Formats: sequence, structure tokens, C-alpha cells
Amino acid sequence: MLRRVNGTALIIAALVATLGALAFPVWSYADRSGTGQADVDAGTVATQWGPLTATDRDFIVKVRLAGLWELPAGQQAIERAPTEAIKECGDHLIVGHTDLDRRVRSVAAQLNIELPNQPNEQQQGWLKELTNAQGVEYERKFANLLRNAHGKVFALIAEVRHTTRNTLVRQLATDANQTVLDHITMLERTGRVDFDGIADEAAGKLTASPTGPPPPSDDPVPTAPPVSPTADDKSFTSRPSAPGSSNINTARPEPTD
Repeated sequence: MLRRVNGTALIIAALVATLGALAFPVWSYADRSGTGQADVDAGTVATQWGPLTATDRDFIVKVRLAGLWELPAGQQAIERAPTEAIKECGDHLIVGHTDLDRRVRSVAAQLNIELPNQPNEQQQGWLKELTNAQGVEYERKFANLLRNAHGKVFALIAEVRHTTRNTLVRQLATDANQTVLDHITMLERTGRVDFDGIADEAAGKLTASPTGPPPPSDDPVPTAPPVSPTADDKSFTSRPSAPGSSNINTARPEPTD
């Protein structure tokens, strides 16, 4: 009798273990809390232009914030005009952010996102630094504070343009990309950008060793052959940008209300 009970218990235990093993993959797939996909889904809302994620909303707010401090920085640059390059850069900041602000306000209104009306604390600090600086110190601070800020937002624009599923946000990222690239170009023309400082700051935030080909040797390397189409029909209509051109085309479609 005891053997029969023990045998029955073993069979029941084996069945429970089997059912548990079968159920685990289903449970583990359904409960994805703490995963990247769950984090995306948790902050996502549906709109008629596609899903709107927390990253999308953060991007929209940051586009607005950029204009709130960079436009007055541009006005100050025109008023002070220590050099023609900085005055011209200030002109681009004003024109670019006036246009971009109109676009971001249109997008935010359609997506029902509340926008800030004042620069954040860090941006107010930057404006104070610029106001207090004089002479060459002002030129350096103007070029580097703004160049650093534009460089950092560039990465966010690329991420949003790559990943967003919302058509309004995607177009705004395209518009912002053109504006930011234009401003980066103009800031670098001032001749005051500290590229070593930017590289050192970025290197201090790296969490992994950079990868890539080995450093060049003293021995000459073979010349790489050109990449060219193999098809017989070469009647292509598009044309590349002019070689060596540093002017950024900022023309773009008007925003839709």
C-alpha cells in the first residue's frame, strides 16, 4: 500500500513539474516588466499620427527649451557683435529657432503636450554666464556653450528620427536636424570652438572601449576603389551636395496645423 501511495505521489509531482515548465515560457513572455519594450509601452499613448512615446514627448519639450535660451543668446550676440562671425551666428540662431519654435508649438498643440515658457535652470545659468563674460571670454563661452548644447541634442534628434512611429514627431526631428546642423556649422565658423574639450568630455562618459580599425602605420596602404553602380542604365536624376560646401540648406515645408 505504501509503495502504491509513493508511486502515485511521484506521478502527481512529475505532472505538476511538467505543467509548470510548460506554463513558465507563457508567463515569462507575458510579464515583461522591467524590459526595454515594457518601458516603451508604459509611456506610449495612441494618436491619429501614430504612437507617441515618452521619448517623443521629451524630444518635443527639449526642442522648445532649446529655443527659449538660444534665441536670446543669439540676440545678445548680434547686440555685442565682437566679430562678424559671431554676429552672423546670432542671426542664424534667431532665424532658426523662430522657425523651429513655430513648428514645435504646432506639433505640441496637435498632440496636446504642454510646453515650458521659461528656460530651465541650467539654461538660465548659461545665459547668465554669457551676460557676465566680456571680450575673448565671451566669444569662447558663446561658441562652446552653444556648440556643446547643439552637439548633445544632435544625438537625441538622431535617436528620435530613427525610432519614432509618430509622423508629426518624425517631421519635427527632420526639421530640427537641419536647424541644429546649420547652427553647429555657424558656431564652428567662429573659430572659438574647443574641439579638444568636447572630445575629452565625451570620452569621460564612455562606458566601453572604442572599436575600429588599428591606427595607421608608416607603410602606404592600397588606394580603395570607387563605389559605382554596375547597371547599364546610369541616367540618375539626383545630385550630391557640392564638394566642400559648408552651407546647410534650411529650406523645408511649412508646418501643417
